[in-house]
Amino acid sequence: MTIRLFYDRWPQYNRRLTEVVGAMTDEQLAIRPSPDLFPIWATVGHTAGTRIYWLCSIVGEPGAEATPWPDPENTLGWEDDLDHPRSAAELVAALDTTWAIIDGILDRWTPEVLEQTIERRYGDTLQMHSRSSIVQRMFSHEAYHCGELSQTLGIHGLPQIDLWRPD
Repeated sequence: MTIRLFYDRWPQYNRRLTEVVGAMTDEQLAIRPSPDLFPIWATVGHTAGTRIYWLCSIVGEPGAEATPWPDPENTLGWEDDLDHPRSAAELVAALDTTWAIIDGILDRWTPEVLEQTIERRYGDTLQMHSRSSIVQRMFSHEAYHCGELSQTLGIHGLPQIDLWRPD
C-alpha cells in the first residue's frame, strides 16, 4: 500500500492549477494581489520550486535535474528574480516536471515510510521533520497558494482554480 490513497485528489489539484496557469497571458501572470506581494507568475514559480526544495534537497528524492531547478540548494527560486518574468509555458513546464517527483513518491512511499525523520539544517538550526510532515506541508502549501491565486484571479474577473470540480 502506498500513500497515493491518502492524497488521491492531489493529481487533480495539480491539473486544475496547470490548466488555469497555462491559459494565462503574460499580462495576467503579472497581476499582483497587492503592490507589495508577488505577481502571479512568481507565486506559481515559488509553488513549483518548493516541491524540489523539500523533496530533492531535503529528502533526497531524485529528479531535480529534469526541472528548472537542477541544483535546488544553489539556485535561486524564480520568485527571487522579479526582473525575469516567466511565461505560462515555462510555468506549466515547471509544474509538470516538479509534479513528476510528487507523483513518484505517491507511488513509492508507504505509510510506514512517513514515520521516518529527515534532518534539515536551516541556518545554524538543526530541524527534524517526518516525511509525513513534509508531505502535509507541501500539500497544504499548494492549497494555500491555489486559494491565494484564485482570490486574485477572481478579483480581476479571470477564471479561478476550481480544485474540486469533477473530471
